[in-house]
Amino acid sequence: MISSSDLSSPDADRLETLTAFSVSRETSDRLTILVQELRRWQAVKNLVGAGTLANVWTRHIADSLQLIRHAPDARHWLDLGSGAGFPGIVLGILLRERGEGHIDLVESNGRKCTFLRHAIRATGASAAVHQGRIADILPILGGAPVDAVTARALAPLAELLDMTKDLLRNGATGVFPKGQDWESELTEARKYWRITVDALPSLVDSRGRILVVRELQEVDGGHGRR
Repeated sequence: MISSSDLSSPDADRLETLTAFSVSRETSDRLTILVQELRRWQAVKNLVGAGTLANVWTRHIADSLQLIRHAPDARHWLDLGSGAGFPGIVLGILLRERGEGHIDLVESNGRKCTFLRHAIRATGASAAVHQGRIADILPILGGAPVDAVTARALAPLAELLDMTKDLLRNGATGVFPKGQDWESELTEARKYWRITVDALPSLVDSRGRILVVRELQEVDGGHGRR
């Protein structure tokens, strides 16, 4: 478990995260660039909660890094509601290190899309940004098979499953980090969906879980959340 509460400085925060994950020196440098650019842009763009910057490595970087472990063979990722690039840009950096794979980032906020494009250029992440509503962008991306789909702090699980149902039915793995309310979200989602899901421990939040969804069917006679 990586705990930001015990870290006394940004350097300790960075060291704790990089020690917990086996990444190359090049990837470490790319992640450092991402954090530097986030701090620089945050002053005028307000991309993340100001209170999370002190422990940005554990709150955002480590929280994103852990997700790839739950779909290690996925080559084409999709990140919905990418915000400031967590987990999308971080996963794109990891895919760059792997030498194969790509992630598409979907974000409706123009200010955040500008930062995302800048961060991709600065870090060399294997990623592309698509600005618009999720419902409008997903059909455009429908030509390429998606191996894994993720979303962080975007919507309750039942809504995420409704957004991604076509992807999940076509073989994509859903990798959804959730906080302390994960059990109630899962209970609500099961009113609408039969789900094959693993609730796996989060490395950064002892009360949270990573919900890994592998199969999805509507409850008999139901219509999801339409």
